[in-house]
Amino acid sequence: MKKKIAILGSTGSIGKTLLSIIEKDKKNCEIILLSANKDYRTLLQQAIKFKVKNIIVNDKHAYQVIKEKKIHSNIRIFNSFENLNKIFNQKIDYTMNSIVGIDGLNPTLKIIKYSKRIAIANKESIICGWNLIAKELKKNSTEFIPVDSEHFSLWYGLKNLNPKSIEKIYITASGGPFNHTPLNHFKHITIQNALKHPNWKMGKKISIDSATMINKVYEVIEAKNIFDIPYKKIEIIVHPKSYAHCLLKFDNGLLKIIFHETTMKIPIFNTLYFNTNKKIQSKKIDLQKLNKLNLQSVNLKRFPIVKILKLLPNKISLYETVIVSANDYLVELFLNKKIKFTDIQKKLFKIIKSKEFLKLKKKIPNNVKDIVELNKYVRSKIQKKVYKSLND
Repeated sequence: MKKKIAILGSTGSIGKTLLSIIEKDKKNCEIILLSANKDYRTLLQQAIKFKVKNIIVNDKHAYQVIKEKKIHSNIRIFNSFENLNKIFNQKIDYTMNSIVGIDGLNPTLKIIKYSKRIAIANKESIICGWNLIAKELKKNSTEFIPVDSEHFSLWYGLKNLNPKSIEKIYITASGGPFNHTPLNHFKHITIQNALKHPNWKMGKKISIDSATMINKVYEVIEAKNIFDIPYKKIEIIVHPKSYAHCLLKFDNGLLKIIFHETTMKIPIFNTLYFNTNKKIQSKKIDLQKLNKLNLQSVNLKRFPIVKILKLLPNKISLYETVIVSANDYLVELFLNKKIKFTDIQKKLFKIIKSKEFLKLKKKIPNNVKDIVELNKYVRSKIQKKVYKSLND
């Protein structure tokens, strides 16, 4: 029987990588649903190539364009994840959610009940709404596997082990393009400089997050949420080669390190085929990298944004949404040449340390609406402040 699959965010890098894996196993896989935000052209090409009968185009304008063209009448086109009951009449085997940003949370919650297994590459869902996701996973007996290389490695390393036996988790960071940049050069960093990641080919947003190292702050929050491990047991360490993805130190003195080559194909492949006899072709062990792990502590002068970890509440709250929303908008401003690279962390700290937002550490998100409305409010708040400063 074919494995029935849904891919949310199929036109992004994660979605495309997953499709390249499925393409080699078409006889055993049937894609039921693909979705995208605006890139309907790529989405249509994917649907035709893989004979997908259902697509969701989230952007209203793109949806209208594709409907008016009346292309491929055998493909059903929807504009909302509210229509999932029209697509699925029973649980499918696997869903990948690689939608970017807070917009990925609602689709996650909507599709869980229709899927036996869900792989989530959407950081914002796990950071801002993990309590909501965990509730749906339990309610619908849906298996969850994280996609990020670090969290997949942790998940794999902890399989069939008691998380309470962990003494310390070390999440590795490459240090990005500025691990050796002199501090007095940071004020001159350009967009092109910040996008040149030494190890990974990624989208613009995640590349900037890697350059500031907020992506590792996010990954610490994700690890705390997913594995229910306190912050005091999680630490970031710099590993420039990105060959080791996590280190697990147990209370019996043993240390486990998970290595794999710097490609997302490996965690993505394993979320789809875990516990099967499927094999992936990978490179030989890189002894050069193994012999030169070069593990380092994080330099907080170089990456001051990591200090955010000291501000985080122990339990999930709306404060995490403030951090994600503020950073997202500030990165947009940097990419649009409205602010400098160093302004990202300066303005971020200013906004998240305001009394208005610090009090949200005690407020738990009760639903998606809480998170979405706060996201809009934070962005509008920053927009006004930045607009005012640009015109002063």
